[in-house]
Amino acid sequence: MLTPTTRLRLQGILDRIAADEPVSLAERIYVQKFADRDACVAGWLRQARRRQQGEAPRDGLDRLLADMNLGSSEPDERPGPGGEDLGDWFGGAPGWLRRS
Repeated sequence: MLTPTTRLRLQGILDRIAADEPVSLAERIYVQKFADRDACVAGWLRQARRRQQGEAPRDGLDRLLADMNLGSSEPDERPGPGGEDLGDWFGGAPGWLRRS
């Protein structure tokens, strides 16, 4: 559980990441520390990275996946036409979803 002060600090850093503003290495490490331990923070970080890259799907399957916060936020990790395993693409899903 995050304290209100910690949550506000994290959200401030994530807002700057999403806006492509400068974020120090110490702040990135701070966010990653919480993202490694808290699925909610990890989801916030993926959404911030998607916004940073200008990805805003408006409809269809891409919108559904973005709303569900599934898949990778890194463009190089997306599946392409090459026979990648769909299960690998959902690797960014929470642990309870990967097990099902």
